[in-house]
Amino acid sequence: MFFSKVNLKDGLKAACMFLCLSFSLGLLGQASKPIQWHDASEWGTEGRAWGNEERTRWFDRLPARAEGVVTAAVWNLSRHSAGMMVRFQTDASTIHAKWSLLSANLAMPHMPASGVSGLDLYARDERGEWRWAAATLPNQQSMEARLLQGIRPGLREYAVYLPLYNGAESLEIGVPEGAVFKGLSPRTTKPIVFYGTSITHGACASRPGMTHPAILGRRLDRPVINLGFSGNGKMHPEVGALLTAIDAAVFVIDCLPNMNAKAVTDRTIPLVQQLRKAHPETPIVLVEDRRFTNNWLLPEKAAFHDANHTALRRAYTELKVSGVSNLFYIPGDDLLGHDAEGATDASHPNDLGFMRQADVFEPVLREALRLSDSL
Repeated sequence: MFFSKVNLKDGLKAACMFLCLSFSLGLLGQASKPIQWHDASEWGTEGRAWGNEERTRWFDRLPARAEGVVTAAVWNLSRHSAGMMVRFQTDASTIHAKWSLLSANLAMPHMPASGVSGLDLYARDERGEWRWAAATLPNQQSMEARLLQGIRPGLREYAVYLPLYNGAESLEIGVPEGAVFKGLSPRTTKPIVFYGTSITHGACASRPGMTHPAILGRRLDRPVINLGFSGNGKMHPEVGALLTAIDAAVFVIDCLPNMNAKAVTDRTIPLVQQLRKAHPETPIVLVEDRRFTNNWLLPEKAAFHDANHTALRRAYTELKVSGVSNLFYIPGDDLLGHDAEGATDASHPNDLGFMRQADVFEPVLREALRLSDSL
């Protein structure tokens, strides 16, 4: 049989049009199904410490009783949903989300709206490991977005990280009618508790899942509590008192970027003693501050870091000599790497810097967790 070039070309064009139309109709059929919405507060959120204590808002990080006890700055920053995560199972081919935000300020000069106010979707693969799936680009205070469509068939576990530098007023997950959906309650495994500064808080991650507490939570398959307070992680005893009420696997104290050597000397030992009195054996990790990535050009800044590191090392040594056990230490020199590429503004990590921090933290936390699990 003879086919002309024209006929062959027309035939291929028709076949392509048929396939494209069939694919489009399939998506349209899927999209035409009503979306069933599920309120995340109904099954619980990881990253909320202090159990069922009363909250001013569901996604506040501190309980209502902390207002007026901690500083006003810490309280206001605690309204941000940094570190919070909701998990669910679904076989849906499309996943949607609706969320509303506390503040209309969706971004910061050095941090995009995707990290400040966005959601970040992860899924477990066939090996049970968390892998990134989708992120969002918020452009208004109340958002509705299709996170992902055309998802490969199968029932799997998902996690959505909440905004880092904005408060979440509400969050709903939507799937097409008829899809399997199950909200997963927060895991009961003891969490890793991070108390720190803007870096712990999440500046300047491009999306919520890229902070080092979130990365470590996935790598270690542990719940994490993010108590980073931008500019205000200062080893306050009032925050320490709140920490003592958490049944943690490990406490990570990472406050030096907001402190000077005198404050480190004055407050480190009392904070560790405060925690140790309530939790005699729970591992505690002390972390030096990272060095500014341009401190190789700035002798005064380099000297500031040197003094901070020396003060923390002295406090750690004194605590060890006094008999405080299960105490770990992370030096700061390697946290952002040595090529000056690990920060957005010399101070706050970019995504590369957060990955590097996670790499430094991970072996220490694995050792601390092995100890914690054996107690």
